[in-house]
Formats: sequence, structure tokens, C-alpha cells
Amino acid sequence: MTAPAAKTPRIGDLLLREGLVTQEQLNKALQEQRHNGTRVGYNLVKLGFVKETDLTRMLARQHKMPAVDLTKFQVDPRIAKLIPGELAMKHSVLPLKRDGRTLTVAMSDPATLSVLDDIKFITRLDIFPVIAGEFTLRNAIEKFYASGEAQMENLLAEIDDEDDIEILESENENELAGQALVDEAPVVKLINAIMTDALKKGASDIHFECFEKELRVRYRIDGALQEIMKPPIKMRPALISRFKIMANLNIAERRVPQDGRIKLKIGTKVIDFRVSTLPTLFGEKVVLRILDKGNLTLDLGTFGIEPRAERELMEAISNPYGMVLVTGPTGSGKTTTLYSALSKINNIDVNIMTAEDPVEYNLFGINQVLVRTEIGMTFAAALKAFLRQDPNIIMLGEIRDLETGGIAIKAALTGHLVLSTLHTNSAPETITRLMDMGVEPFNVASALNLVLAQRLVRRVCSKCAEAYKMDKAEISAAKIGNMTLRDMHFTDMALNDAKVKATDAARPFMDQITLDTKMEDIPTFRGKGCEQCDGSGLRGRQGLYEVLNMTPRLRKLIMQSAGAAEIQKAAIEEGMLTLRMDGWLKVLKGITPLDQVVRETAADSHPTHH
Repeated sequence: MTAPAAKTPRIGDLLLREGLVTQEQLNKALQEQRHNGTRVGYNLVKLGFVKETDLTRMLARQHKMPAVDLTKFQVDPRIAKLIPGELAMKHSVLPLKRDGRTLTVAMSDPATLSVLDDIKFITRLDIFPVIAGEFTLRNAIEKFYASGEAQMENLLAEIDDEDDIEILESENENELAGQALVDEAPVVKLINAIMTDALKKGASDIHFECFEKELRVRYRIDGALQEIMKPPIKMRPALISRFKIMANLNIAERRVPQDGRIKLKIGTKVIDFRVSTLPTLFGEKVVLRILDKGNLTLDLGTFGIEPRAERELMEAISNPYGMVLVTGPTGSGKTTTLYSALSKINNIDVNIMTAEDPVEYNLFGINQVLVRTEIGMTFAAALKAFLRQDPNIIMLGEIRDLETGGIAIKAALTGHLVLSTLHTNSAPETITRLMDMGVEPFNVASALNLVLAQRLVRRVCSKCAEAYKMDKAEISAAKIGNMTLRDMHFTDMALNDAKVKATDAARPFMDQITLDTKMEDIPTFRGKGCEQCDGSGLRGRQGLYEVLNMTPRLRKLIMQSAGAAEIQKAAIEEGMLTLRMDGWLKVLKGITPLDQVVRETAADSHPTHH
């Protein structure tokens, strides 16, 4: 008589034995299971009692199957479509990748291995199963297989019916003509739901995109686009027309781009949306930029500017005359920095005038002018007019040419404080760019007070942050070789400040770090993925700042037409942190992951080893 097969221990008992959960936590998860029918492991993750990565690893060991972390996996939608959505959603399975005749399929419950035979029959491929976390897997399956109608229903169900939404200042002449077409309840309700949802999720932009067989809605959250839903394609004409009516645009004009604005009252808040339409092959693309004044952070300290850099910036804008320039790519927060500076010096005894394209936020007490190039209202024309309006402080949205640059420099030299932006990669390059435009070196040296270069990087999610050691590829990408913190021009003051302001994840490691610690031995941080960050490991954004404060030595170098490299070297010797160095400081504090700093800052943006 053969001995009975050993009974496979339950996952809850395994987690209990490993000390990953307590009996009380397991009991709560079992209670949840009896209440809603979901599995114990899923409930433990949902309740925050166990990390999904630990649960997946335990399941993989229990069933002798490889595990995969879906948060670090880019699923190809074409691969996902190899199996029907009903099958994927019913059995919680998701095709991940195809290598020749082999299809890798993620599953959360190894007890349902029999479904793999069905997948093999449908796809005519060999199936290689892997274990994935159920919480993340469900979200991924929902994203790839939920129908447009299902996604709409899910979104509409999440929106509070008590949200009172009212369009302000709508004067569209076509409104009455088009109202019958686009005032159907589903269209109005869906658009209201999407706009409200985007606000709640902290999105900066909403994208409606038309393709041959589908319509796609994406939000830009923390600088990255995320697909939200695919409404039914039949709603396309009504959705686009509804947007046009809300933004006072011509609903009959579909051949040329149009720009407008929606002012929406949601509950007690008034939000502006900047609307842009663009004719594409399969219909007009609509992009809404959300201008929520409530989210405008005018305190640079909360964005992560270092104390010395902030002090130098405040001193520069406190001068009665001179020029302060902010530089960086589109979307790096330059406008926010300028608004922050203006808010600090916006007093009853000064006349502040701005020329912007477009005006993003209305600021009380400041005279804001919209630049309209098509009618000759350029930055240069606005600046000339400003000088006849008795200004103390002038802000220009951008210096684009020699004419604007020349007038701005002269204004700065004749008793006005001028703030503006340029598109360059670093603060020292801004100086050489002005000279390349044709501005005389002695004028640049005399007028400039300070140049600030900046970038925005994503933050490590504070709820699921963990330390890890860099691998060889990351060390190579960061170009740090055998460098130490001292080689990176870190000072005792900077290191001590980093220790004081370290995140909870970084604090336990700080005592071991000195100026002679090798960069490659510094612990770096990433998020494992949790409900708070939707499994991405990233939540929120952080500024990196390079502040070049004008000193007699730097003015002398500019007068001699020195290059950007020479100016940077001198500035670093005088205490300037480059973007890459400031990024390392944020990595050290556990605020941002290393790959974000490497991606957003130039590879040669730190001093070489010497």
C-alpha cells in the first residue's frame, strides 16, 4: 500500500511560519475571504499586511514555479490579445511575452494550471507558466481586457454623484446648434467624470486620442502618461463636439488646430483647463492642460531646493535691478519657479508686469499680458511697451531671440529686475547661449544676478521604499567609477544636511556614510510597488536645481568670453552643485531613484575624478 501524498501547506500557514504575518493578520484576511470570496493572499496584500513580492516569492517556492514582478514588466498589448478577455479575467491569467513557439503566461493561482491547456489549444503555442502577484495581475488584466463600456461604468461608479460640476463663462455661439448632438447624458456624464477623476489623481494633462478602431484616454501623472480607458468608438464625434462647446471653439471646423479654455466649477473649487484640438488621420486629438491653482506650490523648499541654493536665489530676486534666468526643458517646472519668485516679491509698493505664452495662472496684484505673435504682440513688443509702464519688475516667459535678449539686458542695466527663461542644458551654458545670440559679454557680466537650471524627477514611493545595492550596469551608467562623495565636491555641511533630511528608508544607513565612502557603496532606493503608487514604486515629483550665483570671479570669466566648461569648473570650486550632484544628494536622502537622476541630468554634469 502506497503512502498518501504529503498535503501541500496552505499559503497562510507558510507566511505565518516565516514570520511574515501574525495570526491576528491572517485571521482578518480569512474573515475578508469569507465576506467577499477573494483569496487569502490577495487580502493580505490589500490590507497591507504583507508585501506582494514576498507573497509571490513564497508561492513560487511552494509550487516550484518561477516568479515575475509585473511592476517591472512591459506587457505588449498585441501579446495580451492572443487570448480572449473573458478567459483572462475569469482565471486571472495574462500572456507576457512570446519567444518563438513558447508563450510565457502569468498566473496568480497555480491550482488553476488546467486552464493552460485551454490557452495552448487557443494559441497553438507551448505555454510556460510563471507566478505573479494577484493584486498587480488583476490591475494589469483590467487594463488590457476591460471593454470601453466596462471601463466607463467603472469610472462613473467611482465618481461621487454629489460632485457639483458647472461650466463658467460659456458663450459659444454654436452651443444651441450643437446641443442636441452632444448634450446626451452619457457624453456629458463621461466627460465630467474624466475631468473630475483626473483632478483627484493629480494629473497635469488629459489626452483624448482617435485611432482607426478605438478611442483612447490617457492622463499625465508625475510627468508620465498612463492609459485610463478606451471609450466606445461610436462616442468620438459627440465627445469632441462637447469639448469644443465647453471651450468656446467652432464645432464645425475640423481641418485646423484650435485653442480654447474651459473654466469649471467642481464643488467649491474653480479649475481652468487649457484646451488644444489637432486634426489627425482618424479624428481630432484633444489635449487638456489642467491649471489647478490649488496645486500651484509656490514654496520651492517643498520641491527640494537646497538651503544654500534657495538663499542665493532669494538674494538675487531681492536686488532692485539685474537679471535672473531659469533654464531647463519644457515641463521642468520653470514657470512654477518664476511664479514662486514673483510671489516672494509681490508687494503693494512694486509694479510687476509679465509677458507669457500662455498665461498659465492668474496671480493677484501682477499685470499679466498674453503674448500673441500672430498679431505682432511678441515678447520683444510687450517688453518695449512695459518699459513705458513704469515697471519695477518684469517677467518674460522666454528669451527667444537677440532682439528680446538685448532689450531685457538693457532693462536689467537701467534699474529694473528682469526674470525670464531660456532653453539650455545647464546654468553655465545659458551664459554662452546669450553670447551666441549676439549679446555682448560685458553686458551679460554686468546684468546677470543668477542663473538657475532645473529638472523634475519622480520620487520613490514613501510607503514601499526599499534599499538596494547598485549593479555594474547602473554604476557604469552613472559614470562614478571609484569616486567618493569627497570627489563629487560634497562637504561636511551637505552630508550632515542629507543625514538630517533623509527619508525613513534612508535614515538607518546614514551613520555608515562619510565623505570618503565610495559612490558605488552608497545604498540607493526604489519602490517595490503598492496600492498607494498603483504598483509603480514612484509617487510625486521632486526638483533638481543648479544655481549659478554671479561672483566677481565668474563675471571676470564672462568678460573674457570663457566657455561653459571653464565657467562650470569655477562655479563648482565656489560651491555650486551641478544638476547631477544635486541629484546624488536626493538619491543619498532616499528621495529619488538613481535611474531618474541619470536620465534627467547630463552624463558630464559632475566633476571628473581628480
